Amino acid sequence: MLIGAAAAAVGVLGYPLLRRLTRSNQPVFLARGLSYEGPLARTMRDGLLAVGFDPASVDGRTVLLKPNLVEPTREAPHMTTHPAVVLAAAEVFRQWGAKMIVGEGSAHVRDTEMALVESGLEEALRSEKLLFADLNYSPARPVANPRGLSSIDRFFFPREVLEADLIVSMPKLKTHHWVGLTAAMKNLYGLLPGTIYGWPKNVLHNAGIPETVVDINAAAPRHIAIVDAVVCMEGDGPIMGTPKPMGLLAIGVNCTAVDATCARVAGLDPAKVPYLALAAGRLGPIGEAEIVQRGERWQDLASPFKMVDAPHLREMQAASEKTGAGLISR
Repeated sequence: MLIGAAAAAVGVLGYPLLRRLTRSNQPVFLARGLSYEGPLARTMRDGLLAVGFDPASVDGRTVLLKPNLVEPTREAPHMTTHPAVVLAAAEVFRQWGAKMIVGEGSAHVRDTEMALVESGLEEALRSEKLLFADLNYSPARPVANPRGLSSIDRFFFPREVLEADLIVSMPKLKTHHWVGLTAAMKNLYGLLPGTIYGWPKNVLHNAGIPETVVDINAAAPRHIAIVDAVVCMEGDGPIMGTPKPMGLLAIGVNCTAVDATCARVAGLDPAKVPYLALAAGRLGPIGEAEIVQRGERWQDLASPFKMVDAPHLREMQAASEKTGAGLISR
């Protein structure tokens, strides 16, 4: 309603007002008490509707689900998006008439078949006859970098990404030893092919992780977020950390607002998380007053994640959590 009103008034009040309205008052839905064996699809459906997602927008359209398969191993399922979360999302969007595809360009694994098997996703996709696109090796086309915060002037997106009508970023909520947090926004690194950007996407890392995270999110086609925070990773993430059961899903149509909310749940100050600080006001809001809560209150769910004991990570912790209790040696 706000966006529609702004569009009608833009001729009188100007584009800056429209931009402000589309960047603030973004809803984020949080659900608690969940398990991978529970009714995840029903919760996702409720959450998407609660944040204003229009099911008619995907009827007859292609939806690409983008999980995180960074370095899957059956011994550490808390590292990657759980197959049950992917299947639940596919069920919801199929019921709304969408054509489904799952795609990933893992940053650490060149053998996509191994990644699918080790993550448990291969069997899950086969059971529901879901197509998988290997984004690391798919033909790609260039798209201009509209933000230009990094030195990269254009990004090569795979065909499946550019042809999708909607991308659903489906990360595992984890700590990150460089940027503090990895969730919906950084998960879009996996949209870019390793054949061009290397393993583990070294071209992007060298251009600056916070800057490229924001630039990729600005350049990517329409995307929303469903975050797997049922069992998270804390400590030396995004690979070497330990499981942290939370029983949560986070859902939103603005990935910046979703990640800011996830940061608060994890005991981090969004304004101190480098990529969120850059995204604020550019891609979405990070201020608590600018994010409309749906479902559970983040304050009731917050449980500070353990972090690697490093100065740059200590700075990201919310003021009330800077006690040292949440730090681990490395």
